[in-house]
Amino acid sequence: MKEMLIHIVKPQTGMAKNRIIRATIIVVTVMVATTTALLMQAQAVDAGRLFSVSAMLASPDGKLLYVASDRSSELLVWNSQSHKQLRMITTSQPAHGIVLSQNSQKLYVAEGESDGVLNTYDTRSGKRIASVLLGHTPMSPALYANGKMAAVCLRFQNELALVDLSKSKLVARIKCLREPVAVGVTPDGRTAVVANHLPTQAADANYVAAGVTLVDLRSPRVIKNVLLPNGSSGVRGLAISPDGKFAYITHILARYGMPTTQLDRGWMNTNALSVLDIAKRQYLNTVLLDDVNRGSANPWAVSVTADGKKLLVSSAGAQELTVIDRIALHRKLERCADPNGVPDDLAFLNGLRQRVTLKGNGPRVICVVGQNAFVANTFTQDIEIYRLDLSALAGRWPLVKQTVISQSRRGEMLFNDGTMCYENWQSCASCHPDSRADSLNWDLMNDGMGNPKNTRSMLLSHKTPPVMSLAVRDKAETAVRAGMKFIQFASRPESDAKAIDSYLTGMQPVKSPYLQHGKLSASALRGKKLFTQAGCANCHSGPYYTNLKAYNVGMGVYNEANLKFDTSSLVEVWRTAPYLNDGSAADMMSVLTTHNKGDKHGMTSNLSKQQLGDLAEYVLSL
Repeated sequence: MKEMLIHIVKPQTGMAKNRIIRATIIVVTVMVATTTALLMQAQAVDAGRLFSVSAMLASPDGKLLYVASDRSSELLVWNSQSHKQLRMITTSQPAHGIVLSQNSQKLYVAEGESDGVLNTYDTRSGKRIASVLLGHTPMSPALYANGKMAAVCLRFQNELALVDLSKSKLVARIKCLREPVAVGVTPDGRTAVVANHLPTQAADANYVAAGVTLVDLRSPRVIKNVLLPNGSSGVRGLAISPDGKFAYITHILARYGMPTTQLDRGWMNTNALSVLDIAKRQYLNTVLLDDVNRGSANPWAVSVTADGKKLLVSSAGAQELTVIDRIALHRKLERCADPNGVPDDLAFLNGLRQRVTLKGNGPRVICVVGQNAFVANTFTQDIEIYRLDLSALAGRWPLVKQTVISQSRRGEMLFNDGTMCYENWQSCASCHPDSRADSLNWDLMNDGMGNPKNTRSMLLSHKTPPVMSLAVRDKAETAVRAGMKFIQFASRPESDAKAIDSYLTGMQPVKSPYLQHGKLSASALRGKKLFTQAGCANCHSGPYYTNLKAYNVGMGVYNEANLKFDTSSLVEVWRTAPYLNDGSAADMMSVLTTHNKGDKHGMTSNLSKQQLGDLAEYVLSL
């Protein structure tokens, strides 16, 4: 711009010179303003392009890496040796998982949300050649039957879909536990191991834990549901050993029975890797990825090397990779004098593993190729290479052109960042996975001690003040800052809190799996009328289904028996079980029946079984 002005503006004298100077100033001012606006617009566009890695796999020869995004409809093909992008495949929707056909000619991609599909793409041309409509949020496809069949998690339908790839046809749906997010198939193709994200129990039960579903793929049918240790939630990753004998699952192991007075030694949340014996169809044990004075927040991806010698786990909140001697781990588990004490032993992995601090942020995907482990970072949009034979980081390269990160995206990164926390024990997402809820009761100090409350979703929290069950915080902004201080035991700059506010304010609800083609079912339409007739709409009114007021509806016990509780939003309530302030209602029918004595939160006692079902169907469709 300066060079252009030098050529345009020539030396002048007198009034003509002044006119030229004034005109030049105006031109420069306009150009600067225009350029600034364009730069801001470009930054906004760039910041909006989020290549958030959801899956990564390598070609059989290890030369190509296929990298998918769940925020953009892009699937990148990289040369794993030169670290150069070769081409991009445009997917129909953001992807939640990919798998390569046995001959490497086809790529199967699980895409979309409420109308999720399994699409087939030609790896050479990038063209879509087949599509199968599956259901809500397909994830983590895995092949079996010599590559002729695929098992795909349907996260928000709580199902495992079985697809005949040769016919592009959905052939079966298998009911799992709650929110299946990862599936692996044993080498013999007989058993699918499905990792489920959240617990299904009422939060005030004696045992609250997520579980693993074992499926016989030949029948097909559920063999067994195996629960993880009490307090297990936020399940993310699953891997099966090369011999098919063991499965490894990453998750949070919450110490939710303790008041949240400290973080030392994993007082609130620990970060775990559980082991299942597939042959015996039973839980084996759980080891902690943390050290005594250093947490490993938010374990995510897990992988086993082809020779079975090493286990690799990424901790997406602690920004690290853990490399475990798998053979030594099993040997120690076999010889352990007190197997029941292993899930509480912060020193059990001492001498068996190496913790590697990564340079990027949000490592959620691992792909092992020979002696190289490729770790993809969600928020810095890059890949780091760890050399297993040298036990060292060997390189890092960006997946997309680096851009100015938006305030909202930075807030999302901070919300998931455990390094903000004292000793890296947890992030905001440890109790609020995907910014929703972990389905556990926590005894927070903001309303006294000895009165645990169910974790609440962050969705619409900034738009429906006050917050907390007893409305002890006037608004979500106050709660965000209090959470940093009293839950993470950290002192952070105001800019961090503002960024998190921006992220949470911009969150959008996910469409309910109870909708049919995006609309209310016949049952839900009947329930909509009952919603008004039963008086539910009196309190759950407006665009967020709350009048923002508090009422005594008989939910409190002991010293809270006569207190008023905040009217929570019903938007996306299908996703936030268990219900009520203490999580005592495992499902919506319980809310309307056994937990509604005296019709204090809706006149439901005179409704028939069908009417109750219709009302529940409507509420769960919101």
